[in-house]
Amino acid sequence: MTPLQKKQLKIALTHVALVLLSALFVMPILWMLTTSVKPINETMTSPPRWIPSQFQFGNYRDAVMYGSKELGYIPFLVYARNTVIITILTVTGAVCSNALVAYSFARLKWPGRDLFFSVTLATMMVPFPVIMVPTFALFRWLGWVGTFRPLWVPAFFASAFSIFLLRQFFRTIPMELSEAAKIDGASELRTFVDVIIPLAKPALAVVALFTFMGSWNDFMGPLIYLVDQKTFTLSVGLQAYQTTHGGTPWNLLMAASAMVILPIVVVFFFAQKLFIQGIATSGLK
Repeated sequence: MTPLQKKQLKIALTHVALVLLSALFVMPILWMLTTSVKPINETMTSPPRWIPSQFQFGNYRDAVMYGSKELGYIPFLVYARNTVIITILTVTGAVCSNALVAYSFARLKWPGRDLFFSVTLATMMVPFPVIMVPTFALFRWLGWVGTFRPLWVPAFFASAFSIFLLRQFFRTIPMELSEAAKIDGASELRTFVDVIIPLAKPALAVVALFTFMGSWNDFMGPLIYLVDQKTFTLSVGLQAYQTTHGGTPWNLLMAASAMVILPIVVVFFFAQKLFIQGIATSGLK
C-alpha cells in the first residue's frame, strides 16, 4: 500500500468514525421527532417502533392547547412569551456587560488589573449550590422572588467565562488601531464602540449564543424564583405535561420539546459561521 493510499484510508476511517459518533447524538433527536408524530398507543410499544403507522402532525397543535376546561389548559404560548422576554434581556445584558469588562481587562491599564482578573477567573471554580441559598436570600430581601428580575438582572454584571473569552479576543487586536483612533481625537468609549466592537463580532456572537442557550434551557433558575404558573418558562412548563392529568402523553411532550429546541437550532444555523470564528479566537493577523 502506497503512502497516498494509506493517507486516504486513514481519512476514510476518520470519516466513518465521525459519522458513527454523530449518529449517537442524532438518534435521541430522531426518536423525539418520530415520537412527536406517533399515536399515543405507539409511544411505549416493545420493541420500539421508529416509524409510526400513522403520522399525526396534529400532535403539535394539541401540545400547544393541551388540557381541559375542568383542569385548565397549559398556557404554552405564555411560557414561550416569558422565555423570549427573559432570553432577550439576558443576552442583551451579557453581551454589553461582558464586552465592557473584558475591554477594561484587555486594553486599559489600571492598578490591580491582573489581580482582579485572577479573582474573576477564580469565581468559575465556585459551584452554583454554594451560592444558591445566599443568592435566593438576597433576591427575597429585594422582593424579586416571583418576578423575572432574578433571571436576567445578573446578566448585566458579566460572567467569568465570557469575560475571559472576550479578553483573549480583544488582546489579539493590534493596539495600533486604538492608538490611531485616539490620535484622531476619539475617546476611549468611541474607540471601544467604533473600533473594537466591529472587529469582535465573532467573539460577541459566541457569548450571545452561549448565553441564549443557557437562558433558553435554564430550568433551575425559573424553578427556584418563579411561583406563579403565568410566569413559568418553557423549561419549567414542560413538567406540566407529566403532572396535569396524571399520565404522561409522551407524543405531546415530545412535540412540545421539539418546539422548544427549534429556536436553538435556527439560531445556531444562522450564526454558525460567526460562532466558529469566535471559538477559533483568531483576531487579526
